Amino acid sequence: MIVNQEMIELLDEAEQLTDMILQSEAYNAYKEAHYHLIHDQEAQELIQAFVHIKATYEEVQRFGRYHPDYNQIMREVRAKKRQMDLNEKVASFKVAERELQRLLDDISELIAHSVSEHILVPKDGIIDGACGCGSGGSCGCQAS
Repeated sequence: MIVNQEMIELLDEAEQLTDMILQSEAYNAYKEAHYHLIHDQEAQELIQAFVHIKATYEEVQRFGRYHPDYNQIMREVRAKKRQMDLNEKVASFKVAERELQRLLDDISELIAHSVSEHILVPKDGIIDGACGCGSGGSCGCQAS
């Protein structure tokens, strides 16, 4: 690869962008929420309980409704998930995580569209302009 002045300038701008992201309110809120989450004993116990029941759930899913404990496990998974999601530290972390993801999505969109308006950009877990259903638009979505 040939390194020229344009490449060096691009790398410098990428480093500046990284620094701006790391100094953003969204990133700082995420870091703080993550710190509080991993240092909160109750939140960690709820997460571990959910991870444990989720492993059982995945085993039950292999057999689906035919598994004898299907209904019980489904209720337990929903209950553990609800308990975990209602914890203040978990909820704060999820909000901060979504805000940081939104910032990164917006930056990705700006960069992609500065190259071409036709570049599909992931946003909120899906590619903007594509439904992801694999039907080629026959579902009525606006796949392009």
